[in-house]
Amino acid sequence: MKYDAVVVGGSFAGLSAAMQLTRARRRVLLVDAGKPRNRFAEASHGFLGQDGVAPADILQLGLQQLARYPNFTLLEGEAALAERCLGGFRLAMADGAVIEASVLVLALGVTDTLPSIPGLAERWGRTVLHCPYCHGYEIGGGPIGILASSPLAAHQGSMLPDWGRTTMFVEPGITFDEEQHAMLLARGVVMETERVVELIGEGEQLEAVRLADGRVVEIHALFAQSKVSISSPFASQLGLELEEGPQGLHIKVQMGVTSQPGVFAAGDATSPMHNATLASASGVMAGIAAHRALIEASLWP
Repeated sequence: MKYDAVVVGGSFAGLSAAMQLTRARRRVLLVDAGKPRNRFAEASHGFLGQDGVAPADILQLGLQQLARYPNFTLLEGEAALAERCLGGFRLAMADGAVIEASVLVLALGVTDTLPSIPGLAERWGRTVLHCPYCHGYEIGGGPIGILASSPLAAHQGSMLPDWGRTTMFVEPGITFDEEQHAMLLARGVVMETERVVELIGEGEQLEAVRLADGRVVEIHALFAQSKVSISSPFASQLGLELEEGPQGLHIKVQMGVTSQPGVFAAGDATSPMHNATLASASGVMAGIAAHRALIEASLWP
């Protein structure tokens, strides 16, 4: 079956792109594997109109709204292969199904590779965090830690004292220049050079970190920088141009348009800045760009 557009990925970016194309009265298929990056977070914050709502509830409401349109179809499953074909693109599903579309919108998301410290991974999205605007307020002004695994941690160090008393745990080999040191000192950040070896607390709660010399430092939240990778081989299969970001590679886009004609992209896999509102906005842009491409193709086939 051939669609006007296939959107791959059903989180904030993919749903937002699908909504624009569906409301443009195009035949849209949304393919979703059901593994959004935000599935570890208890609530989404800072997203206007959805502050404090569980990400799963936001996604479910989005799907319910899209399902009202007869030209929208949801396909739950994992897409394994994307390739260009005559008149558009062919998508092969993991179960063997084949789908064709005139344009593709990739909202692939990213996969996080976390620092290998006991107690960290199981607290990811709850008390081990990456975005203060998303989760900082809920710390309640308590003591905060930053796991500084790159010099970019200085940026977090400049912000986080607004959310609580901040200690920066500097990983081996990480250094800051004089200007960064002066800024962190001015912001009242405590610098700790002993390596973090364990996170301590009941369940998902965080009470303290244990350092390599045996000391225990009280913190109620730890901000950590993950390495990210695009959660699909589609970018390489389709020959999309990538850019190097502070956490890893992402798809190069301009207003949702990729380096390959007919392929559009949105969400965390297209930007070094990861935030629910930004992901949704980028999905809107990609959906509109894809619709414009469909119009142009009908005018000049």
